Formats: sequence, structure tokens, C-alpha cells
Amino acid sequence: MRTTIKKDIREAKRQLERNTADKAKEDPKRFFQYFSSKRTVKEEVKFIRNSKGESKDTDSETVDALNLHFSKVFTSEQVDDLPEVNATTKELQYPVYWDLLEFCDGFRKLLDHLQLDKVSSYNKIHLFGASLGGFLAQKFAEYTHKSPRVHSLILCNSFSDTSIFNQTWTANSFWLMPAFMLKKIVLGNFSSGPVDPKMADAIDFMVDRLESLCQSELASRLTLNCQNSYVEPHKIKDVAVTIMDVFDQSALSSEAKEEMYKLYPNARRAHLKTGGNFPYLCRSAEVNLYIQIHLRQFHGTRYAAIDPSMVTSEEREVQISSSHNARDSDELN
Repeated sequence: MRTTIKKDIREAKRQLERNTADKAKEDPKRFFQYFSSKRTVKEEVKFIRNSKGESKDTDSETVDALNLHFSKVFTSEQVDDLPEVNATTKELQYPVYWDLLEFCDGFRKLLDHLQLDKVSSYNKIHLFGASLGGFLAQKFAEYTHKSPRVHSLILCNSFSDTSIFNQTWTANSFWLMPAFMLKKIVLGNFSSGPVDPKMADAIDFMVDRLESLCQSELASRLTLNCQNSYVEPHKIKDVAVTIMDVFDQSALSSEAKEEMYKLYPNARRAHLKTGGNFPYLCRSAEVNLYIQIHLRQFHGTRYAAIDPSMVTSEEREVQISSSHNARDSDELN
């Protein structure tokens, strides 16, 4: 029943947009009014807000919200097999960005505003990014390579070159397209065949999120996803990387995955048997485990992302031993 209702709502929204487009053909003035209502303006980095529109006033509240948003894998629904975490998930609103440089500059300003160096005595962060988020994380690490802000990357179903989508020639026209056309482009990458219940729920959840985005949000993200750009690996060679991908069907081709392996030959690899386009939703327990394994290599260092009280003495000894072995190897070389 729940799935049927959601399907009917989505179809009603699509029909409304189709009717608007048909009327615009009959009345050109209405056509321009439609696009004028979707027009956006560039703004500075906004304050973090919760779902009620209330801004985060204190640094501690802002840091907690951003830490959950960028460092945790979470869903808006209850997952029974995940361990309990004493944390509250916040819904964050962020500005629309139309080019990669603008995004990187905005994200840098956001980190500066959080004053992470005062909170944790250093200003490098660990980033988890999926699909476009993974590409943006790589570009941000590249953008700040002269004054590094990223210590490690966890890239889930991500890519390093936008040309794999064969849409670079249309990237500059997405802002002109109505929302229903943009949604159709995105939905074309979703799995249409039979999937297990958890994957079906993940797709259903993401479709709902897609429906909640306005035209400018959709257009800007597709523009970032498709404008001609690639990662320059020599600028982020000192960043620790874990590449996470799935063996079943996803939006990324096997060629795109192989390019990621070639780009980061020393990266750790985390493979999931299934998970589709959204393993962080339908295989969240496995993804969280891989994130913990990735972060474990930083135990006992100034870049530790886990509370020291949660690190066992055995793990601390292994970390110290690994550090000594790496130092001895460097001296021999």
C-alpha cells in the first residue's frame, strides 16, 4: 500500500509538469514565467539549518551536524542490524553550485567556518563520497593540494572522469530543462529489473529524495556530474584512499571501475557482492564496516577519527607496530 501511494504521488507530480509544459507551448508567456520561477541566484555559503529551518548557532552544534552528514553513512529509516550510536541525524541544506571550482571554494569556506583545527587540533578531514559525491571529494582534495585539507578518501561507486557519461556536450544546457526532464535523465540510471527488498526500499527512498529536489538543485548536480573534468592523481598522491564498489549492476561501467583502480594503484579495495547504485542504503552494515576498517589505520595518530577510548590496546599495538615497520622500510629504501 505504501509503495502504491508513493507511486501515485510521483505520477501525479510528473503529470502536473507535463501539463505545464503543454500549456507553455500554447502560451509562450507562460513558458517564460515557468522558467523565471526556477531562476536562482548565486549566494555565499549559508549557515547550516535543520529540517525546521533553524540555523545552528554554536560551533559544537554545527560540528556535530556536519560530522554526521559527511562522516557517517545513514538513512532516514530504521535499520535493525546496525549497532546503536548515540547520535542524532540532521538534515542539512546547502547552496546550489554550478561549477566545480565554486563548489570547492564553498566547501572550503564551510570547513573554515567550522574551525575544525580548534575542535580537534588539526584541519585535515576524512571524506566519504558516493557517485558524484566521491568525484567532488576527489576534486576538493585536488583543489587544496598545496595546503592539504583532506587526509583520506572513501570512494563508493565513484568515478574520476566525467567523460564516461558521454554528456559533456549537454552539461551547459541542463539549467534550461524543466524538472521532469531532469528527473527522467536521473531515473534512467536506476535499476529496473528484479531486486531484493532492501535494494527496492533503497531505490524507493532515493526516488522520493529525487522528487523533493527543485529544478535548480537537479540541474546544478547534473551539471557538476557531466561538465568536462577529470581528477589529477599526482596532486592527491599522499591521500589514503579506499575504493568501494559492487559486483552487481550499477550506473558505473566496468571500464570506469578499472580506471579508478589504475588511478589509485595503492588504494585499498572494498568489494560488495550486491548493492546496486545505493549500497550505503541497502548494504549499510557492510559499508559501515568497511568505513571502520578504513579509519582503523589512523588509530593512535593525530588523524584518528574514532574516540581513543573506543580503541583497544591490541589495536593500538598493531598500529604502533605497523608504523615502525613502515618507518624501517622507508629507511632501507
